[in-house]
This record gives sequence, C-alpha cells and structure tokens, in this order.
Amino acid sequence: MWCHLKFIINQDACLTNIINIANSYINLGYWPKYFKVLSMIIIPKPNKSLYNQPKAFQPIILLNILGKLIEKVIAERLQFTVASNDFIHLSQLGRSKFKSTTDAGIVLTHIVQSGWAKGKSTSFLAFDILQFFPLLNHKLLTLILEKAGLDPKVTSFFVNYLVKRRTSYV
Repeated sequence: MWCHLKFIINQDACLTNIINIANSYINLGYWPKYFKVLSMIIIPKPNKSLYNQPKAFQPIILLNILGKLIEKVIAERLQFTVASNDFIHLSQLGRSKFKSTTDAGIVLTHIVQSGWAKGKSTSFLAFDILQFFPLLNHKLLTLILEKAGLDPKVTSFFVNYLVKRRTSYV
C-alpha cells in the first residue's frame, strides 16, 4: 500500500536506491514493460438513480506502485529542469511546484483586467490537459523536450516511455 511505501522511502538508503533506479532508466533511455501495463477498474458513481448510462461510472487506472514512485521522482526532476531553464511560461500554473489555485486566479484576473484596460472583451478557455496527453503527438513531444534543453538521454527515455503501453480491464 502507498502508506507502507511512504514509510519505506523515509529511510535514506531506500530513497537513494529508488533514485538510483530512476537514474538508471533515464540513462538507458528505457521504461520496463511491466510498468507500461495499466489496470483499469470501472466503479459506479455514488448516488445515481440509474446505472444504464456510461456517465454513471468512473474508470480508475491502477499503476504499479514502484513504477508510480519512480515516475514521481522523474517528474520532480523534469519539472526542476524545465523551470530552471525558464521554459515554462509564467502563466503555466497547473501541476507546478509552489503554485496554487490562488496564483492561477491572480494570473487570470490580471489577464482579464489588462484586456478591459485596453477596451477589449475578454474570455478564456480551460481544458483538462491530462485527458489530452494520450493523444499527444510523440514526435512533437520529442521536439519540445529537445527545445527545452533536456539531455538527449531524457528525450530518449520519454520516447521509450510512451510506446507499447497498454491497459487491461480488471
């Protein structure tokens, strides 16, 4: 369980080993097949009067817990690298460290009021990027990672990370 894993990684030796595993995968440009197999369960949403519509159910994706932890380590490192290279636009707040919904609200308010000051009507469009990710063009992602100044080993890792993923239904 996640609570047990959190207890284990509080031990410096264990955390060091997990970081070393993540480093090895990046250096090899490889993500193991057993981390690419996702399990999906579909559960009914509570308090629905009828369960004859797909919207009455919620799909949940289950990941290998060690793989998920290694992904978190890699995500932290990636976020640090792109932020320190000023590759993330200042208005990009989603999933960023040290950013909050208050920060997002302030940025949005500033954009709207700047438009009003120029006598313009202002609107915005919000969408869930996580739902977009599976449709992302892999070659485009590779070019973006290269432009961000990432090490070619990191780019190679992500190319391998994205291929031959599959979901099984439990």
